[in-house]
Amino acid sequence: MSMSKHMTSTRTALRRAAAVTALAAAGVLAAAGVASAHVTVHPESYAKGATDGLLTFRVPNEEDTASTTKVQVFLPTDHPVLGVLVHPRDGWTAKVTTTKLKTPVKTDDGTITDAVSAITWTGGKIGAGQYEDFDVAFGQLPDNTDQLTFKTLQTYSDGKVARWIEEAAAGGDEPENPAPVLKLTTGAEKTAPEASKSSSGSTSKAADSSDSTARGLGVAGLVVGVLGLAAAAFAIVRSRSARS
Repeated sequence: MSMSKHMTSTRTALRRAAAVTALAAAGVLAAAGVASAHVTVHPESYAKGATDGLLTFRVPNEEDTASTTKVQVFLPTDHPVLGVLVHPRDGWTAKVTTTKLKTPVKTDDGTITDAVSAITWTGGKIGAGQYEDFDVAFGQLPDNTDQLTFKTLQTYSDGKVARWIEEAAAGGDEPENPAPVLKLTTGAEKTAPEASKSSSGSTSKAADSSDSTARGLGVAGLVVGVLGLAAAAFAIVRSRSARS
């Protein structure tokens, strides 16, 4: 084999290896996008009994031919979130529903007998490939549970309703339609500036979650890159053996 043909063969092998690497990386990113395309709450955790904080419900639109036109988030009443206030969202109207608690909650300011049980946003639109953040401030989180589950209904313009209401079993895999879950930990209290920023700010509302995702994608990228380089090296060795 002539030197020019050998160089052409080597370049072709490298191009093929690069193409395989790019396709594999795209697959990894696509899989990550699908896995995270459900309603989530940020930050992922707060200290038990935390006060004066902020929760952000992120709602992505999963439909290609319909828009999200209604979002309903249901707050637990067995372990109620006290002092709920809804941050205005341009284009959306929020309706807050309260309910009488079966077990009143005693606080330093008195006994609380009613709490917010649901928040419904309507009037806006989340288009295909878009998401919306809905911010909810709270006065105090419960200190007698390890997590809070916020079951959510997402209604589309074509009438379809995505029911994000499933809870994962202890030690089990994530369900197909998981409800947003806020972990409550024992430790130093997190306040709103430390744990979460409004969606209008420059700081991520889910720093811990984003860091974990970034680390996962980074490792996946490294693996894909190594496989690509190995394929290229194999192609070069094979080409040289054929020339010999």
